[in-house]
Amino acid sequence: MSEVFHRIRRLPPYVFAHIDPLKAKARADGVDIIDLGMGNPDMPTPDHIVAKLQETVKDPRTHRYSTSRGIPGLRKAQASYYGRRFGVKLNPDTQVVATLGSKEGFANMASAITAPGDVVLVPNPTYPIHSFGFIMSGGVVRSMPADPNEDFMRSLDRAVRHSIPKPIALVLNYPANPTAYTADLDFYTEVVKYCRANDIFILSDLAYSEIYFDEDAPPPSVLQVPGAIDISVEFTSMSKTYSMPGWRVGFAVGNERLIAALARVKSYLDYGAFTPIQVAAVAALNGSDDVISEVRKVYKNRRDVLVDSFARSGWDIPVPKATMFAWAPIPAQFAHMGSLEFAKLLIQETGVGVAPGVGFGEYGDQYIRLAFVENEQRIRQAARNVKKLLGGKGGQGNVVPLTA
Repeated sequence: MSEVFHRIRRLPPYVFAHIDPLKAKARADGVDIIDLGMGNPDMPTPDHIVAKLQETVKDPRTHRYSTSRGIPGLRKAQASYYGRRFGVKLNPDTQVVATLGSKEGFANMASAITAPGDVVLVPNPTYPIHSFGFIMSGGVVRSMPADPNEDFMRSLDRAVRHSIPKPIALVLNYPANPTAYTADLDFYTEVVKYCRANDIFILSDLAYSEIYFDEDAPPPSVLQVPGAIDISVEFTSMSKTYSMPGWRVGFAVGNERLIAALARVKSYLDYGAFTPIQVAAVAALNGSDDVISEVRKVYKNRRDVLVDSFARSGWDIPVPKATMFAWAPIPAQFAHMGSLEFAKLLIQETGVGVAPGVGFGEYGDQYIRLAFVENEQRIRQAARNVKKLLGGKGGQGNVVPLTA
């Protein structure tokens, strides 16, 4: 009875479990940890959304079980959002399901469509649930490039031709977590054409659809491609767009067959989010887009401060076009350590918490993910702390213990 359960055996040790105790110990020792590790939005949920929750929760009728698919008003609001934002028409009754965050929706979709041994093509590096949702469901994951460049389609074709059995699904994630890569409609068009020809489902994670920094190039939806809805489901989240991470509201939209499969699995597992939360989410989706613009502005300012201040401290970080993350190569003098050991070093010697790239896949091990979840002053302080380790612009760097 002491053996590890089968599904648990298939999961590797959680990388961040090595980091969290170090941060906790440092805090206990009086160190001010500037935590850029977890993508946990720090901005408050807009007032009108909170007010709608408070208003609705006073009605005792809303205290009963809700519905796992999401209340009709919420599904209609999400369908309306897709119409306004992407020009995509959705039937809220058959093509929209509300989920307990996009992460839960993705995991349950994997459970709904995966048979033991099924092959799924997943970017590497990528958000962990994209891989482990299928691994926990008995599937086999084959890595794909994360960057939607000219090599992607060649890699896709090679993966399909050399996979036995043939892959059942391809995961896409743009704007991407952790890499912040973005994709355009031409890329989606090519991918949809290929997947339709080869009977491969597309599962698109669009959680960062509204966190972008080029106002002239908002991220598209794969469902904008003609015929994409025949094979595709897309997942979105209100966590970042409206600073509602703890509310756990997300959506899956698209192909009716896939949505029905997800809804059936969910019907056995949950009764949906608390009804007042869903009503408040309707108020968010049907309200002014000004709150989204404000969130976007805050993240853009933080991005600019982080890139500038870290560059002056000796760490050149590529400028992300979208998301709330920077995907930063480990500085050359520390590259031999790998991302986990370098992340530990940063906590111990600078008091700065980051996410090691290996936590998102083995091909991320030479990178660190930094989240824009501290204000500009704190980000500048993090850069000054890191400068002690790196030695400033062009320096070789010396390890200088951080004093509490």
